[in-house]
Amino acid sequence: MNIAHSLLLPDVFEGREKLVVLAPHPDDESLGCGALLARAFTGAGAHVICLTDGSASHPGSTEWTSQRMAARRRAEMIEAIECLGGSARDLTWLGMTDSGLYQADTNAVAVDLEQIIADFGARHIFAPAAEDHHEDHQATARFASELRTRRPDWSFYSYPLWCRWDDPDFRQTTARHAPIYLSSGDLRERKRTAINAHQTQLGQIITDDATGFALSAGFVEKFVTEDEIFWRMP
Repeated sequence: MNIAHSLLLPDVFEGREKLVVLAPHPDDESLGCGALLARAFTGAGAHVICLTDGSASHPGSTEWTSQRMAARRRAEMIEAIECLGGSARDLTWLGMTDSGLYQADTNAVAVDLEQIIADFGARHIFAPAAEDHHEDHQATARFASELRTRRPDWSFYSYPLWCRWDDPDFRQTTARHAPIYLSSGDLRERKRTAINAHQTQLGQIITDDATGFALSAGFVEKFVTEDEIFWRMP
């Protein structure tokens, strides 16, 4: 862990202020922000807003319709949040089309997000990094950017997922953001359990779609064992 950053952590990273995590899909919250959320749930509180219904991960399955997949992924997300110390009340499920966020009205989504966050009483928002290559992650970053223009009194942070995995120059390209490194510490196994709750994404549930999405063991281990990374949204 970068000790210089650890000595300068804002209160929100220590669980002393409420926060909201924007997750494009169920599992993004646990992978990118599991330790952050666990600290918040035992402290000031946290809320997760999941934008999509997560139903597009196995389009070739005949046993798992979109509706069945969405219901399962919502249940998995609630279980993951419970593993981190929260409850179903700490989740807002928007249920938008998986892999279709680019079609959404950015301003309209930002208005909805603003209301949810204001009602919760948080002023710290965490969204996927714009550098992530998944279009739903990029769209969520745009929603957060639009929200920031509406609420300059709130603080906005980015968390990297896919760019951290598939960008060989990740450290160099993100150094300009002065990233904050947050150790999972004694919360590591709780975070692992939360990630493991997303069984549909780990190849453990759906057996009739050989081309369906599955997180690799190496990907999961990277996000479990390494520090979580955040930076102020540019």
